[in-house]
Amino acid sequence: MTSPHVVGAGMIDFGELKEQSFDDLLEEAYLALLENVDKGAEPSDIDAAWYGTIDIANEGSSGASVAHATGLFETPITRVENACATGSDAFRNAVQAVKAGDAEVALVIGAEKMTDSTEGLIASAALERLWRGRGVTMPAYFGMRATRHMDQYETTREQIAEISVKNHENGTKYPHAHQQFECSVEDVKNSPTVSYPLNLYDCCPVTDGACAVLVTSEDRAHEFTEDPIRVAGYGLASDTFQRGNEAALTNFPATRQASSQAYERSGYGPGDIDVAEVHDCFSITELITYEDLGFCEEGKGGQFVDDGKPHLDGDQPVNPSGGLLSKGHPIGATGVAQIAEIFEQLRGEAGDVQVDDPQVGLQHNIGIGRNATGAVSCVNILERP
Repeated sequence: MTSPHVVGAGMIDFGELKEQSFDDLLEEAYLALLENVDKGAEPSDIDAAWYGTIDIANEGSSGASVAHATGLFETPITRVENACATGSDAFRNAVQAVKAGDAEVALVIGAEKMTDSTEGLIASAALERLWRGRGVTMPAYFGMRATRHMDQYETTREQIAEISVKNHENGTKYPHAHQQFECSVEDVKNSPTVSYPLNLYDCCPVTDGACAVLVTSEDRAHEFTEDPIRVAGYGLASDTFQRGNEAALTNFPATRQASSQAYERSGYGPGDIDVAEVHDCFSITELITYEDLGFCEEGKGGQFVDDGKPHLDGDQPVNPSGGLLSKGHPIGATGVAQIAEIFEQLRGEAGDVQVDDPQVGLQHNIGIGRNATGAVSCVNILERP
């Protein structure tokens, strides 16, 4: 089996892109990818494509949407949908195909138009599938996770808010981020209440966006760049949809399982990760993820923040891009964008958010779906060869 490598990435600016169609987003990300490949890439190079979207706007329901936007009409294109892990799972599928030898050059592209369909998004999340008729929405449920973590581990509201402060500060330095503003802990705590103890600045914005990356076999990688990034490992795990069965609300078993798979395949452990882009749909999600990925002991996520370890200049920087809290969360594009960000970091091309000489990077999504928080998780690990 061949070793898959990432050889290029193209991302558009995330934001409220109401004037652009779904095709516009896909085309722009695809062209940005072709332009950014060091030695160039042509449509004829691409053997197959994987397309991540949950298609909230009902404009991109099959691989044909990518074909129309890119001209890849004779290329096999597979649509992948896996809740908030859609983009990262599309990447995992492309990596597996390259690893198996079924494709030598694979396009991964993810896109979402969220701002055109906010009303439908809220309706589907809050009303379509209620938990025993009680109507627990995602902000409410992550709020429950926050209060449970605070009660069980004496995590403070300030420690949770500091994650938002960190990510928004990073986002001001990242050119593709949707919300580029700095805030203090007090600003976070004084922003409008969404679901106690979470406030507005603890929640990621509703965002449009698209991103594309190119994955090749090891033999083909140097046709496209002299600085390819190797895919060292990956993992995917699913957990129950039933909320009452979740482990005391203080961890995500799917993340623990997926990261264990990725660590085992890659040969790396939590302490080897130099930079990470993780799922921070809410500030508490990132704090819990520190523990689930093994970056710190269970219950010590707050201390991990206090010690400054996840900051840009810390021992283990997390979300240099600003994360979902600043960059936004266009679901199908999110995981692909995180892969692109790790690719940039490992090549030393991340500009104002570049961390110091990273060799190994981790990308993580957790899929909350409509019925549960943490029902699926995908983790990918990349390395400098």
